[in-house]
Amino acid sequence: MKIALDPYMHRHLSLPELVKKVAELGYEHIELSPRADFLDWWVMPRAYPERIKEFKQALKDHGVKLTTIQPMYRWASPFEDERLNAMKNWKKAIEISVEMGCELMISEFGRGASPERSVGFGPSVNTREQCEAAWLTSIEELLPIFEREGVTLSVEAHPEDWTETFHPAIDIVKMIGHDRLKMSYIAPHTFYYGDDMAAMLREVAPILAHVRVADTFNHKASSGLRYIVNPPGSNVRVHQHLDIGQGEINWDVFFSTLAEVGFDGVMSSCVFAWEERADESSIFMRNKMNEYIKQYWK
Repeated sequence: MKIALDPYMHRHLSLPELVKKVAELGYEHIELSPRADFLDWWVMPRAYPERIKEFKQALKDHGVKLTTIQPMYRWASPFEDERLNAMKNWKKAIEISVEMGCELMISEFGRGASPERSVGFGPSVNTREQCEAAWLTSIEELLPIFEREGVTLSVEAHPEDWTETFHPAIDIVKMIGHDRLKMSYIAPHTFYYGDDMAAMLREVAPILAHVRVADTFNHKASSGLRYIVNPPGSNVRVHQHLDIGQGEINWDVFFSTLAEVGFDGVMSSCVFAWEERADESSIFMRNKMNEYIKQYWK
């Protein structure tokens, strides 16, 4: 198993400084989520040859590996111009991943069209049917490239995506049935996914390549308000990425079930909540994940 850090809370550092920081925090693997100087949200990658070279050199100097990389593009947009632009960005991102020696890319199913394009088009824009059709067209175009380049893509359902629940996400990936298409399980999205975490982890096990670890509150709990949104009834998708123990994930169930199904992929710390104590949080998460691994992986 590879234990990685998503260093989003350290995004103010340059890439070489980031690699040094990750090593200092005790991690051997980086999970690189979107950042403005490499793979930025929605737009063409900002990674040019000199920047790639210095990033690769820093990884070598500090004994750290780029284990996952996360592009985020509008590949599920019902607007064909947006989708086609996303395809250009995806293909460039795959080239960069290959150049970096990173064999696992991760992403979300997507949120459909850009908010600006959705205004004035009525409720039919970004329906699940439209977005699913666009996404299927995109993945059909990309899978031969992933296969040719020896890169695997692991996708996640995300709150506010066209699919934010465990089903139909897993059904779609299994229906496609391609060796280069896998799934991620994002622990802080658990309460959006469904009600039985152990059952979901067992079901996804054959195609599970990647898990993200962070805590969250159960927004569906009937025992009281977990957070307050004004005005009441606002259609928002609130979730947290907290340190283990600060939310309501049952971590014994999470880790024991992963051990039961023999998970041996990438496990990343993905906390965003405590930028004022980013170092302490990252070290704490590394230690807690290792404690659970020693307890359950016999």
